[in-house]
Amino acid sequence: MKYSCQSALKYSVKEPPLLYSLFQQRLQAIIDANRQHSLSDRRVGLEKEALRVNAEGMIAKTPHPAALGSALTHPNITTDYSEALLEFITPPCDGISEAMEFLEDLHSFTYQRLDEEILWAASMPCVLEGEQGIPIAHYGSSNLGRMKTVYRRGLGHRYGRIMQVISGCHFNFSMGESFWTSWQELFAPGQSLRQCRDEAYFGMIRNLQRLGWLVPYLFGASPAVCRTFLGGKPTTLAEFDEGTYYEPYATSLRMGDIGYQNRKEEETGIKANYDGLDSYVKSLEWAINTPSSQYEKIGVLVEGDYRQLNANVLQIENEYYSTVRPKPLTQGVEKPTLALKRGGVAYVELRSLDVNPFEPTGLDRSQLHFLELLMIFALLCDSPRIDELERLAIDHNQSATAHRGRDPKLALLRKGEQIGLREWAAELLQAMGPLAAALDVSLPTSTYSMALQAQQYKLADASLTPSARMLGEMADQEEGFHRFAKRISLEHADWFEQRHLSREREVELEALATDSLLKQAQIEASDKEDFAAFLRHYAEQR
Repeated sequence: MKYSCQSALKYSVKEPPLLYSLFQQRLQAIIDANRQHSLSDRRVGLEKEALRVNAEGMIAKTPHPAALGSALTHPNITTDYSEALLEFITPPCDGISEAMEFLEDLHSFTYQRLDEEILWAASMPCVLEGEQGIPIAHYGSSNLGRMKTVYRRGLGHRYGRIMQVISGCHFNFSMGESFWTSWQELFAPGQSLRQCRDEAYFGMIRNLQRLGWLVPYLFGASPAVCRTFLGGKPTTLAEFDEGTYYEPYATSLRMGDIGYQNRKEEETGIKANYDGLDSYVKSLEWAINTPSSQYEKIGVLVEGDYRQLNANVLQIENEYYSTVRPKPLTQGVEKPTLALKRGGVAYVELRSLDVNPFEPTGLDRSQLHFLELLMIFALLCDSPRIDELERLAIDHNQSATAHRGRDPKLALLRKGEQIGLREWAAELLQAMGPLAAALDVSLPTSTYSMALQAQQYKLADASLTPSARMLGEMADQEEGFHRFAKRISLEHADWFEQRHLSREREVELEALATDSLLKQAQIEASDKEDFAAFLRHYAEQR
């Protein structure tokens, strides 16, 4: 069925509210100064996690395939929490097409080197053998490799292993030097280039938190979970069938209360401060240096075995869960907080994307073009600091959208008042129109306007969202989550096995795999101190 533009905009407003006036002024100033080309100076990168499973959909117990290289040192194919949880990472790319082609190539290369295993095509896993059926990732015998494994062991003790094998996608985004030069001249003439970039990126991050509920509504793809994921724990979720729980209006249970999170203040006392780079770094430094009585009960070195890196509120900075992060470029074994202080924000990582089971890579190009729009829109909009009340509203809006996002009656919180999700979303999508048009000027097609329109269709008809499509197909096929995900996973395996991988890319990835194994061996051979000293020196970095 086709939908007209008119029907897609039925929730829209006649004029964008004053909330977006600064966005309009900044965009117009860029256009008037003939700096529109600087909006195209940007880079994107993709990260995608995928569980290796056997033909029955059970988490693989086999080691990380040696033919893929070293998970410790390979720049593009590594592992996340589990030895079975692959993570594909593209380099920074000049556009969506380049990034997607690289991601597809990583999948194709991997499938050629898996025996009877396949990659799970959904964010939520089926944990058929419980916690102990999840192998923690192993990175070799070096101090760095042991540190990465012990960190993951600590996550398991703190939050449970099952939470750690939920898969997701990350969208990495940065603007280029010509854009920041234009920004400095037009909007921050008294600041250094580094200062105006850091401040603008943190403004973007605050707005992505304010507007982050839009991502699970449009792209959430985890409205149902396997019964085994809950491990017999009580739940308020409804039964879809004997093996599946779900919520009728859910968009992303991964981003909801049953997903991995460590923001519970009553347990950890940590909430990162996004007022600016210094505030953010100080809040994380406090967490990685402050003991937690809760985690001291776990123990650190117990009978000669490390259970966690330390008993602090956070073992390391990456433990802090957030939907969006400022990311630095690190040098060697450098703490991220130190790298941020040294070099500033290099790019912004949006982490709230579910794996879309209807796409072989879990992502699609139209979605990514829209995310570029959203990131630039968040950058250009006014971004006041987030106070305590707004922080509570942000958390509420994310949770409400994750669990009930497709409920036509759902209201979110904005500036102390309730506003319908669809009304707010319509305002946002309409306000983005001029930006989409500006980005399309130099293109042969209306790429960004069409990506925007595709999301407007989802707003007009929630059945077009991935979460609704997933529940609809499960109902039509009379299959629970496990059968659905396994069937789709096998279809994707066939797709990648038939996809052509150029000889040039195959040679490139084979060389990276070989080189990564050599680098791991060199790291292991060069260790000169014991593990306890290594951890102490890492923690003492200043």
